[in-house]
Amino acid sequence: MSTGRLWGVGLGPGDPGLITVKAAGLIGNADVIAYHAGAGGKQSIARAIAADLIPAGVIEEELRYPVTTGNYDHPGGYHGLLNDFYAECERRLAAHLEQDRDVVVIAEGDPLFYGSFMYLYDRLSPRFATEVVPGVTAMAGATAAIPEPLCRHEDVLTVLPGTLPVPELARRLADTDAAVIMKLGRTFSGVREALRQAGVLDRAVYVERATRDSQQIMPAREVDPTTVPYMSIIVVPGLDRRADAAGRATRDETQIAATAEKQTGTVHVVGLGPGPDKWLSPEAGEILARVDDVIGYAPYVDRVPQREGLTRHASGNTVEVDRGRHALQLAKSGREVAVVSGGDAGVFGMAAAVFEAAEDPAYADVDINVAPGISAALAASALAGAPLGADLVLMSMSDRLKPWQVIEKRLRAAGEGDFVVAIYNPRSRSRPDQLEQARQVLLEVKAPGTIVIVARDVGRAEESLQVTTLDELDTETVDMKCLVIVGASSTRVTPSGRVWTPRFVSD
Repeated sequence: MSTGRLWGVGLGPGDPGLITVKAAGLIGNADVIAYHAGAGGKQSIARAIAADLIPAGVIEEELRYPVTTGNYDHPGGYHGLLNDFYAECERRLAAHLEQDRDVVVIAEGDPLFYGSFMYLYDRLSPRFATEVVPGVTAMAGATAAIPEPLCRHEDVLTVLPGTLPVPELARRLADTDAAVIMKLGRTFSGVREALRQAGVLDRAVYVERATRDSQQIMPAREVDPTTVPYMSIIVVPGLDRRADAAGRATRDETQIAATAEKQTGTVHVVGLGPGPDKWLSPEAGEILARVDDVIGYAPYVDRVPQREGLTRHASGNTVEVDRGRHALQLAKSGREVAVVSGGDAGVFGMAAAVFEAAEDPAYADVDINVAPGISAALAASALAGAPLGADLVLMSMSDRLKPWQVIEKRLRAAGEGDFVVAIYNPRSRSRPDQLEQARQVLLEVKAPGTIVIVARDVGRAEESLQVTTLDELDTETVDMKCLVIVGASSTRVTPSGRVWTPRFVSD
């Protein structure tokens, strides 16, 4: 068995003085020093940082990338080419380890933070003893170089790659208190646009080659995109909300002051549809393009593109009325507010919660506009064919706002009335048995062969549709991503598998 040990050693962001004592000792006593280098004959950054520590006569393994950007010819594309490269790196380093040599892979920054060592670790650690020595990250070096506090108290810091699409990067920037953006270079123009859309461009700081002699620091707004190297970082420090309550409310006060001359705004309750952007109505899109604030359950807020001037307020899944009050309060101060909901906001969505909050006389002068969306039941029905072609009932299996006894009573009545029943929120981790109980209730009043549809993730990439019967329905396969449609006695299936319910009913 080999006694060779693989070490991943972080060197810090560039200043050799930031190399840890442990890292320096390992480099000085290594049998083999390995390091990555860029394509085109560029000097290895990692080796340059550690140059004074590398002993004479040590075996060196330069792991030079075949490409960074540009044209390449490989049947597997860019990722296939890199996979071959790492396979070759694995072979070279494994040969040393099998000869009981200790191999020290030096890496700028920290080895496991956006570092190339990760890919060697994945390949070699199952076969050889492996240890990692942390290094000062590039982001820590950049933050110290500014210098400005990054996070305070409960601030959330998000580290983002600049390679994200602009709308996604802007959304994530808007949803955090502080941010660090890595991987710039050719992506910088898009990154700056995302900063602008998120409303944080003015406090974004650009740091190039942090802690090195060639270090540059400037406002991100002033950077020439054609000069940005890959080894650069954007830091967006969190706002200082320490001090007293007035300081902590700086952003809200600024918003209210900006709208002080306006009349009372409007709360728009917007249905986003089940998922695809193409199912968003023109009215909903127009509202979302002009409101000042968007409020909602976090996954729904995530679906709204970020833009300059939009403030996002994401929250958990069980505070609907609190969201409504928040929206009404913002509208009362003169802001235009969108409360977003999946599907149609009026079908088990946020519309009713907003009207519930609006029963408070304090909000009597706030207008509420409801913009409809495609309901999950309608989307699932269209996927299946036309199972909702006759009289129907929409029901939610959630017992958070009504007791199970009420659900059971209504479900039985719907079955006895021979309605088509569309079941929302069919089965969750907290109530795994209720759908099976509902099936048993329906079997008491409906035929075992009644057609049942289980539609999952309608409109999304994972979309699926199952057509079964009431007696054969496996409720264990159903979760909150599903909508279940239980047909009427007249519901039928075509030879091609489409499901429909006739509009006519005979006695």
